[in-house]
Amino acid sequence: MKKYQITEWCHHFIKEHVKSGEICVDATAGNGNDTLLLAELVGESGKVYAFDIQEQALKKTRERLEEKGLENRVELVLDSHAEMGERIWEEVSCIVFNFGYLPGGNHFLSTKKESSIKAIEIGLSLLKKGGLMSLCIYSGGDSGFEEKDGILQYLHTLDSKKYLVIVSQYYNRPNNPPIPAMIIKL
Repeated sequence: MKKYQITEWCHHFIKEHVKSGEICVDATAGNGNDTLLLAELVGESGKVYAFDIQEQALKKTRERLEEKGLENRVELVLDSHAEMGERIWEEVSCIVFNFGYLPGGNHFLSTKKESSIKAIEIGLSLLKKGGLMSLCIYSGGDSGFEEKDGILQYLHTLDSKKYLVIVSQYYNRPNNPPIPAMIIKL
């Protein structure tokens, strides 16, 4: 039986959504799991942009892609997700975020409310109609609650005529479990 970690839960919806030949963004590359999934889904004719502010994250992502022979489908970008509008001019079909810190990395280097909300706004402007944005929102001891609360407040303000926002929760898990959220551009 699956444990349904937050990334598995979000991957379920991403797999249903992304098609071969599409353009996608991993806004927080981290260890490369989402980048790898997107690279597999977009096929040879698609493209993935993977952003991270840490060289360590992009190195791990590159290694993961090279192991599968998929590095030619991905452009790795050493920059903040808040700068994706400076790098991408095409409409994209899917954007993936994992907010918080790099698993196995420095817990003091983490995403922040202001840049994360800016990145979501920019991402929504790049998302094509019918496009999906997946957000894994982590909070708690190391990353605090300011970013989680800010993102959730921002999502609540999105125009319901333009976006479908679904926020879920692990209702019976202790210790501030992550929050999966999906946005579909209508």
